[in-house]
Amino acid sequence: MIVEPAIRNASAVILAGGKSSRMGRPKALLPFGNEPLIVHIVRALKCMFAEAVVVAAPEQELPPLPALLVRDEVAYQGPVGGIYYGLKAAQGEFCFVTSCDVAFTNLALISFLISQISNHDVVVPYWQERFQPLHAVYRRSVLPLLKEQLERGELRPIFLYDKVRTRKVQEDEIRRFDPEGLSFFNMNTPVDYEEALKRWESSRHSPACTVELFGAARLLAKTQEVSLPLPQEATLSHVLSALAERVPILVGRVINRDKSTLVSGYTCNINGLDFVRAPSAKICSGDKIFILSADAGG
Repeated sequence: MIVEPAIRNASAVILAGGKSSRMGRPKALLPFGNEPLIVHIVRALKCMFAEAVVVAAPEQELPPLPALLVRDEVAYQGPVGGIYYGLKAAQGEFCFVTSCDVAFTNLALISFLISQISNHDVVVPYWQERFQPLHAVYRRSVLPLLKEQLERGELRPIFLYDKVRTRKVQEDEIRRFDPEGLSFFNMNTPVDYEEALKRWESSRHSPACTVELFGAARLLAKTQEVSLPLPQEATLSHVLSALAERVPILVGRVINRDKSTLVSGYTCNINGLDFVRAPSAKICSGDKIFILSADAGG
């Protein structure tokens, strides 16, 4: 998998200015993983994006964030308003836009969405027969059209899609990276919040990553993907050791006999972002690791 140059020109935009009426309290401040939900989401996205922009309501209170904070010029203009003000403030040529109530950040899926933007203005997932406009990538050049929508009172992002080059990402494509669609699990009600907490605690106690094999490695293993458990503070060395135990035929051919490094001619890519070979490279739960020949990796 070759990293698209677009990823280097992308920013993350997180919309936090909703009313939270069904939740009964501000969703951005809900405790999640020992920190406010908005902090959890920004921190996760900062692993991928150099810049994060948080769009808040005019008087909304938020904790300190490693992000650029901007305010809606007019409160509660719906998703279109948040997307417009976020794109307007961002420095990236493209922006991945999400909301403050989606806690299960899947970096591999986000990387795939961004990789599709090159010949499009919008890349939007289509999950369970619905567009997911708040888990999508927007080119900043759509700003004039979003402004016109606001002036007409068209507050739903889907009105934009027929006017620009839109890449509709189908469900089968999404499932390659996110089989359960947790990327689109919104916390709108207290019941949703409790369910999200349960899922999060379960995932924390069972951290794992997915390794996808290409070329000769796939032929040897006779499988395309392997899911591996991870220890705390996992590194690439841990992943390769676990992979060697699971698929021993790779030892000496793809993985060195020390079971902590790749043989010459192979490399790995983490979440479609960085090619790495250092055994000490950090691996996080949910990461997707691609193992391929160095020539194929470009």
